[in-house]
Amino acid sequence: MLSGEASWDDPVEAHAEFLREFVRTQSVQTNEVQRSWVLLPCFLRAAELLGVDELDVVELGPSAGLNLVWDRYRYAYAEGEWGPAGSPLRLSGREESRVPARLLALMPRVSRRVGIDRAPVDVTTDKGARLLECFLWAGQDERLERLARAIDVVRANPPLLVHGDLADELPSVLDDQPTLVFQTAVFPYLTDETRSAVRTALEDAPAPVAFVTAGRPRGREHGWGMRIELSPGAKREFVGHADFHGAWLDYAL
Repeated sequence: MLSGEASWDDPVEAHAEFLREFVRTQSVQTNEVQRSWVLLPCFLRAAELLGVDELDVVELGPSAGLNLVWDRYRYAYAEGEWGPAGSPLRLSGREESRVPARLLALMPRVSRRVGIDRAPVDVTTDKGARLLECFLWAGQDERLERLARAIDVVRANPPLLVHGDLADELPSVLDDQPTLVFQTAVFPYLTDETRSAVRTALEDAPAPVAFVTAGRPRGREHGWGMRIELSPGAKREFVGHADFHGAWLDYAL
């Protein structure tokens, strides 16, 4: 449909071979860029905790890496805006508690950005862009527009996406530069062994690491609990709660 090779008027049987192969071989791939709106305050707090104004960024399970270029988007919060004013993509949401203006005054620079994924998506190609589009729910025109704008930003300067296992590849991408590592929806799909290996790699990194991770909420049924884990030392800080797709944020600090 997205490539113009089919129509809703076509009988399903006309594309049965394609559909069988697609469902058999293609895992679901989503890359919701709205999540960057709830991640940005966590990233700024991570830079504050590390005490740096420049850092490397590594995402675990980045899909196409749309959230790896978070610093190239424009953000709106009650206490102010953040990011390049000329960005093609402006993100906003509902704040259940305000993000402090102190954080929004921080402007950390990204020196290097890397993502590790078992099946990264190359949105510099039409095929890759269509793959992400086809996993959006029907009728979500605003989400489709956000995706298109984010793809334009990525195509201007794509991040490095490493094809491989997180436990195997993470040690090799951690450099001697203070590093922000983050994950949102990938940890629930990992084995206990792989999660343990990831944390060991962070603890053994050659430079300080701030790990921003989405996990179980505290005292509420819905949403993520957002945490920052500092290594070495595995010091943890609870940052707040966030919607799975980034629609709202309850910043707790």
